[in-house]
Amino acid sequence: MEAAARRRQHPGAAGGAAAQPGASFLQARHSAVKADEAAGTAPFHFDLWFYFTLQNWILDFGRPIAMLMERSPRTLPRAMIYLSIITFVMGASIHLVGDSVNHRLLFSGYQHHLSVRENPIIRNLKPETLIDSFELLYYYDEYLGHSMWYIPFFLILFMYFSGCFTPTKAESSMPGVALLLVVPSGLYYWYLVTEGQIFILFIFTFFAMLALVLHQKRKCLFLDSNGLFLFYSFALTLLLVALWVAWLWNDPVLRKKYPGVIYVPEPWAFYTLHVSSRR
Repeated sequence: MEAAARRRQHPGAAGGAAAQPGASFLQARHSAVKADEAAGTAPFHFDLWFYFTLQNWILDFGRPIAMLMERSPRTLPRAMIYLSIITFVMGASIHLVGDSVNHRLLFSGYQHHLSVRENPIIRNLKPETLIDSFELLYYYDEYLGHSMWYIPFFLILFMYFSGCFTPTKAESSMPGVALLLVVPSGLYYWYLVTEGQIFILFIFTFFAMLALVLHQKRKCLFLDSNGLFLFYSFALTLLLVALWVAWLWNDPVLRKKYPGVIYVPEPWAFYTLHVSSRR
């Protein structure tokens, strides 16, 4: 009876004793997860890179960009994430509107390898102030829209890349499925660089990635599978851009359209000059 009275006086004692095994199990499980996070390396995100490449090709739009931030091994500042997404969406929206008008003009005979004022369907417009309106539209699409779209795009990719390092040399390799995605991913970035006219932004990002790899190598840190995938995709893009420029190096019409030291013709300009004109 005294024992029963003690149990009535302290009803939480038995419950506390029964809860200890559950609490110990949760603590052990939490510790195990922490140990795995500390010792392990992020696996290759095949679903992320597959959908990222597929949707980029189909929609010409980086829709999985938010998922890319969430998968980043390094925690990114929330303010930077929100600001990048807002700027990215605004730039992409400007580009899509301008690009839609541009493609509609192509059906009317607009020649992409010529400037706005040199196009036959534009130069004879009356009043002439309409030409200024089309040049303004071209500026919003090709300069303002592209800058607001691609600068946060490559910034996010670089921030993700900066967290893709592992101290284990044996884990610095790519699975077979990753190798299959390198080619379409590199082709998309080639199209992005050439059609978007963002070679300077791309080469700056690539050299920043290369410098980071060399810096981390001094600390005995190596790229994991996701970092290798992104780095090889950019390296393939640089090779494709170099081959593209070398192929069209002596084209007099495109040389006139893209003067200066950096000569990277747009694929649509090549199409309207050498493909559609023959039909």
